[in-house]
Amino acid sequence: MSIEFLLTTLVICATPGTGALFTLAAGLARGTRASLIAAFGCTLGTVPHIVAAVTGVAAVLNASAVAFQTLKYLGVLYLLYMAWSTFRDKGALAVPEDAGPAPSARKVITSAVLVNILNPKLTIFFFAFLPQFVPSGSPNALARMLELSAIFMLATFLVFAVYGVCAAAVRNHVITRPAVVTWMRRVFGASFIALAGRLAVQNQ
Repeated sequence: MSIEFLLTTLVICATPGTGALFTLAAGLARGTRASLIAAFGCTLGTVPHIVAAVTGVAAVLNASAVAFQTLKYLGVLYLLYMAWSTFRDKGALAVPEDAGPAPSARKVITSAVLVNILNPKLTIFFFAFLPQFVPSGSPNALARMLELSAIFMLATFLVFAVYGVCAAAVRNHVITRPAVVTWMRRVFGASFIALAGRLAVQNQ
């Protein structure tokens, strides 16, 4: 593994996106355990994109405008659903003002996986990113790409976990202030709408 790959991976993972936003929201909403579960779910959400890139499915997405647009707009719709749920204070990102039943780990993981899996840009990203760090003509190219993918997943989990734990650390200062909770819902909801809009207008 080269230092260039590691640095690039860390920069990419640390750049705020839907996964990081989801993990932050989970930490603020339900604490450290929920944030770690969310980070794990977001990491799992990268697996289909890695598999697609390694097996060449990304080339199909890249070549087929219909396939790409279909998956893209499914992602847009899911992000809008996340925004709607956040505004209504429902679902995995509900921010409780009083102690209530927490969403199950399965529900949080499912939501986290869907956040990342419905983003065709990740497949295209891995298709363009991983081959740059695999020597041309290498007899062990597949094993090398899987190794780099595993490192990327580990970095994703660690970075998101740090985000989530930091959010959980200030949770008590947030949920004891109803006005802050209300504005936090609005900010997260608006952020999901903004991310949906950005995904919708991006070209292949």
